[in-house]
Amino acid sequence: MSPWREGRGPFAAIALLCAAAVALALYTQHGLGMMPCPWCVLQRLVFVVIALVVLPAALLPQRGLRKGGALLAATLAVAGIAAALYQHFVAAASASCNLTLADRILSASGLDEAWPQVFAPWASCADAAVRLLGVPYEFYSLALFVAVALAAAWLLRGR
Repeated sequence: MSPWREGRGPFAAIALLCAAAVALALYTQHGLGMMPCPWCVLQRLVFVVIALVVLPAALLPQRGLRKGGALLAATLAVAGIAAALYQHFVAAASASCNLTLADRILSASGLDEAWPQVFAPWASCADAAVRLLGVPYEFYSLALFVAVALAAAWLLRGR
């Protein structure tokens, strides 16, 4: 039976979408010179965690993994939505992101020191407030988090 018929395919699609979001963010950072702020990097981290949470549900047939993965993915996607909205409406107007929730989470995780090329913020929130193709950069992240939340809700309902 195919992974889509077993219900594992949508989890693989969510994991790939999240991995693609992080890959695109890294490309815009390292290839286009768009330096991230702590809120940008926190959203990357949320995408990575969502991918890691849904991966077991994509690879293994246990139904409990699928329900748990969908619930965690939905919860994390809502957190990502909140982070993207906060970045746009609050943090982008601030010259400094020091000691914000995003900055504290990243510092506490140690990921900013372990993998600085992926998880270190290099810009202030105001400096990172850029547009890509005329759209605020964080709105792309917001749209992907909404898509993940909707997909996870669909999976929780049992399709």
